[in-house]
Amino acid sequence: MDCNNELLNDIEYLRKTLSEVATQIGATVIKDSFYQFTPQGVSGVVIIAESHLSIHTWPEFNYAAVDVFTCGEVIKPVDAVKPLTEKLRAKNTKYVELDRGILTENKVEVS
Repeated sequence: MDCNNELLNDIEYLRKTLSEVATQIGATVIKDSFYQFTPQGVSGVVIIAESHLSIHTWPEFNYAAVDVFTCGEVIKPVDAVKPLTEKLRAKNTKYVELDRGILTENKVEVS
């Protein structure tokens, strides 16, 4: 939150930033896709071998929502928080860590 609104509307900067952060946390970048909205805002995803990073921006509110989703035990999504905070020049950052996927302890039988 309270990100630099010019950076949040710069599609190439965001593409480069998400790819660099993915590599920095040890992920293998496969492909990306980004879209520039009119009059402002960007949505994008970087596909990594381990899953994905995505971003949706609202420059008018100086706000970006970022998801870092990985599978396995090697890459930790929380490791992306600091570099993303710095690169988006965020003054306030909130993050939530969720376990997703096949969790055997929460398994539900469906018939």
